[in-house]
Amino acid sequence: MNPMLSLILIGLSSATLVACSQSSTSDPISESKEAVSPKSPEEAPLAAQGQEAVTKQNAMETSGNDAQEKTEPEEEEQAEVTTKPKGDSKFKTIEWLDLMPKDDLDALMNPPEYITEVEDGSLEDQISNQLTNTLMAAADDRYQQALTSTKVIKEMDGKSIRMPGFVVPLEFSDQQRITQFFLVPYFGACIHTPPPPPNQVVYVNYPKGFEVPELARPYWVSGNLKTKLVANDTASAAYSLNMEEYEPFEEVVY
Repeated sequence: MNPMLSLILIGLSSATLVACSQSSTSDPISESKEAVSPKSPEEAPLAAQGQEAVTKQNAMETSGNDAQEKTEPEEEEQAEVTTKPKGDSKFKTIEWLDLMPKDDLDALMNPPEYITEVEDGSLEDQISNQLTNTLMAAADDRYQQALTSTKVIKEMDGKSIRMPGFVVPLEFSDQQRITQFFLVPYFGACIHTPPPPPNQVVYVNYPKGFEVPELARPYWVSGNLKTKLVANDTASAAYSLNMEEYEPFEEVVY
């Protein structure tokens, strides 16, 4: 399988109480009543007070158990709230494949035989990356065309979106903060490996600048998306975005 294709195709008891029967000729309830029954009129008030105390204690325990049961749903509800996206609600979260036209995706999902028959990492694979792809691109090869496609989803133009990706720095401020960069779907793109298709690269502008301690760490990027082609010596991007917000990437759990 071609590594480019693999990289591109990156969006919570109740206890049962069992009563055991006992065989006995005596009545345990009667014996219990006799043991606690007062033997004289003077003992009656004391017994009544004791019984009242027991009743109050049982009521307090029952009330405590009810309160504990009522707090459990609140804890579960709070857990659900903390897993929602942190981004502003005005930004719609999208995935990378939302930016790729269906015909390009279909072409990449169905590579030609010369791609599927090559073993990854082999010498033939290396030659394929350097020579075969170039020769085939000159022919009517939809797979190769999809790898370099600048076709976009027109409906994405002007949308306020939020998407994850890795930063490829392009321009820096005097304070060495990143002001322009390519957002790509996998680490190493445009640096250690060939760039993704242009419709899988977003050119991002952020004049304020920000620091990225580790390029291997992905970020959520939010802003207004444009279907504008930007190209330089590093790569070509079929989309551009004016970034308004960013935050370290954390996978959203629904």
